[in-house]
Amino acid sequence: MNVALWWSAGLLAAVLSVAGTAKLLIPRETIAAKGGAASQWVLDFSPSALRGIAVLELLAVAGLILPAALDVAPVLVPVTATCVGVLFAAAATMRLRRGERATILPDLVYLLIAAFVAWGRFGPAPFGG
Repeated sequence: MNVALWWSAGLLAAVLSVAGTAKLLIPRETIAAKGGAASQWVLDFSPSALRGIAVLELLAVAGLILPAALDVAPVLVPVTATCVGVLFAAAATMRLRRGERATILPDLVYLLIAAFVAWGRFGPAPFGG
């Protein structure tokens, strides 16, 4: 169980790292033009809102890995996973509102992975427990 939770947290961290870094470094028009239908949503947000989302994603990367790896407040891992779940629930809601039902599946999968990490680290496999 511990290995599955680490892999799941690592996968979420990798996804959020790529997404957050892209939002910080690539102009939103370029993301929308090259990302296809799944990335058109970026045009609905201002550049500063996208930067804010990117910063939250990068903070989530740190919160999913560092507290447990450094053994400093490891309870932050399931708390962060819960927040990541909220992030992906909001992303799925935004896609539904935009009528992008075909692109909602990855958000739902990441939501489930975040819920698994939160459940696992709060419940059966906490750090130090």
